[in-house]
Amino acid sequence: MTQDQKTVLTGAASGILAMTMLVWLLSSVIDAPQIPDAAGDRLAYALPWLVVAVVPLFAMLAVIGNARFLSEAIDPIAGKEDRRMVVDGRVADNTLQQFTVFAVGLLALSVSLPAVSLSVIPAVAITFVIARLAFWIGYRIHPLYRAPGFASTAYLNLGILIADLWLWLS
Repeated sequence: MTQDQKTVLTGAASGILAMTMLVWLLSSVIDAPQIPDAAGDRLAYALPWLVVAVVPLFAMLAVIGNARFLSEAIDPIAGKEDRRMVVDGRVADNTLQQFTVFAVGLLALSVSLPAVSLSVIPAVAITFVIARLAFWIGYRIHPLYRAPGFASTAYLNLGILIADLWLWLS
């Protein structure tokens, strides 16, 4: 295994561990909502948490747009992007991909979880935001340092999808 692979593996493992602990901690301290136990009410509870989760993507798009406006890269096909703009574009692209999976999974989870466990909804939304910011910051420092944020988001999404399927099939 190369040193770069060890760096990514260590970062990924730490990101997964941190994500797991954060979801557990947040879902333990956040109370389940006192809402009627109907699908529409559960979806209405989850939707504002998707707004929270999409804020990092909007911030990324704003940073990219402002950087383009203030530089020679104002023409997006001229190839004048600097390294930071390329990184921000890749981060935004991956965040859109991860958010799409997260949104589908979160909405399914909101109607599948037992009502007493709905505190998981804000816990995973907050964790998603923190993981995406860690991905962005890490990527800006060095591309290998994106691993904790990427792994925590990817495995958060995987966990949500597995839970969705498990709850649906059981």
